[in-house]
Amino acid sequence: MSAIRQPIVSVLGHVDHGKTTVLDRIRGTAVASREAGGITQHIGATEVPLQAVLDACGDLVKGKTFKVPGLLFIDTPGHVAFSTLRARGGALADLAVLVVDVNEGFRPQTIESINILKRYKTPFVVAANKIDLVPGWRHHDRQAFVVSVRDQPPSAAEELDKRLYALVSRFFEHGFSAERYDRVADFTTILAIVPVSAKFGEGVPDLLLMLVGLAQRFLEAQLHTEEGPAEGTILEVKEEKGLGITLDAIVYKGTVRLGDPIVFGTAGRPGTTKVKALLKPRPLDEIRDPQDRFDSVKEVSAAAGVKISASGLDAAVAGAPLRVARTDVGSVIEEVAKETAVHVETQEEGILLKADAIGSLEGLAYECKGADIPVKFARIGPVSRRDLTDVATVKDPLHRAVLAFNVDLLPDAKVALAEDADIKVIENDVIYRLIEDYGTWRDERRRAIEEASRRARAYPAKLLFLPEYVFRTTKPAIFGVRVLAGRIRAGEALMRADGKPVGRIKSLRSGEKPLDHAAQGQEVALAVDGVTIGRQISGGDVLYVDLPEADARALRDHPDLSHDEREALDQICAIKRRGDPFWGM
Repeated sequence: MSAIRQPIVSVLGHVDHGKTTVLDRIRGTAVASREAGGITQHIGATEVPLQAVLDACGDLVKGKTFKVPGLLFIDTPGHVAFSTLRARGGALADLAVLVVDVNEGFRPQTIESINILKRYKTPFVVAANKIDLVPGWRHHDRQAFVVSVRDQPPSAAEELDKRLYALVSRFFEHGFSAERYDRVADFTTILAIVPVSAKFGEGVPDLLLMLVGLAQRFLEAQLHTEEGPAEGTILEVKEEKGLGITLDAIVYKGTVRLGDPIVFGTAGRPGTTKVKALLKPRPLDEIRDPQDRFDSVKEVSAAAGVKISASGLDAAVAGAPLRVARTDVGSVIEEVAKETAVHVETQEEGILLKADAIGSLEGLAYECKGADIPVKFARIGPVSRRDLTDVATVKDPLHRAVLAFNVDLLPDAKVALAEDADIKVIENDVIYRLIEDYGTWRDERRRAIEEASRRARAYPAKLLFLPEYVFRTTKPAIFGVRVLAGRIRAGEALMRADGKPVGRIKSLRSGEKPLDHAAQGQEVALAVDGVTIGRQISGGDVLYVDLPEADARALRDHPDLSHDEREALDQICAIKRRGDPFWGM
């Protein structure tokens, strides 16, 4: 017989907007205060039984009955993409809470979270946090917002509405009609915003009521669960004292028991082992940072967070599937292999992506596609020398880049990176910033390549021989010129206005200082081989760079040529076309 499992609720939002503090208020814990810098570093899971929800909601739930047995919350770090947590290709979470600081509004990870929720079609509510910071607001500890708002000065209530409608406007830009939850008539079409103060617990009862109510009303069909082998998702792989490598996982379907054979996803072929111990955090406690000791249990049924102890878990990957295989282990291995396969559309030419988990890698690839960034390689795990070797083979220098999401550089990669200045590794724990940083690097790299190309290519230039500056008449001739237009450098050939060749520039100087080039307006001394002053050239002559025809063609449509440079190019072409009417065309 099927039962209703508790819905899995993921909490997302920008770093420091109060995700963990919201959960602390729900469960009566203080995880946020114990985290380094107050920032969530790992994924956590907390089971909140229905009775705890009813106790928190108080009078809000009078006369209401609920079938869902409670809520299972997943607290994701601000730097971990929601798409890391998947179940059979879709989102692991049944519902989500998007926490937004009502005073700060949308931030990069807010937008990232919205895009991921849209991509996975995950229903969500908005917790508009930090209402206690609205000027004049009178906070009421643990009170429902709909009660608290009645005891506010009109100015504070108006200011909150102003800030909420700023959020409504931003959600509209992203395709959502949103409204304060107590003003919503149809929750199927309007996104509900619940004003809360995680610091004082104000509005948390309203948030819990919304989640339980929406789950029961709209998600009951998908919450039915049958008896059978467990299916789950790995949240984290970590070493525990006395246990060795363990898995923190969410079981979203079926049951796992002591001694069960399990199959788990890795970066390669799926691994297999047997469950040695099942450790379950107590209700309202937290799998990541428990206040109490875990309960050792014989079995765990969906939906639940659980720590699994077993041998041979070193290769397990966060975000990968976990399956109990009581029969036909081979088919379960194939199923896990299929789900663990990275589904990224690659091209013959493009950049390399590295990420900490399958879902985040696919999420990064998805955002790259939206930004028209081609991807050639997509891999899980830290950046290695092999990755940089592969990037070095990419033809387009603008694609010799690695976008590294939430992964480290191995020592051999650091050595390889120091040896090859043409490769760029861009690291960040926010996908949007990776995309933006790559775009900035690509634009700078393109400009540098174009500038180098300009320096390598002969450039149109027009010179005036200054008769008062003749230092040597031949072998080589050394004389002064003023650059009337364009740019000259050593190695370039010169010609007269009638098209006759003059010789090749051997060197340039300004006083005693050697120069690699001279630009319009400069007066410099040239040493020119193959010419004698008084025979081929004389003071007052106008000279031009003798452009190769291919360079003239390439420069014809160059957007960076100044008016004077373009005029010099036209004059050079006109001189050349006296002998060849189609020269440079």
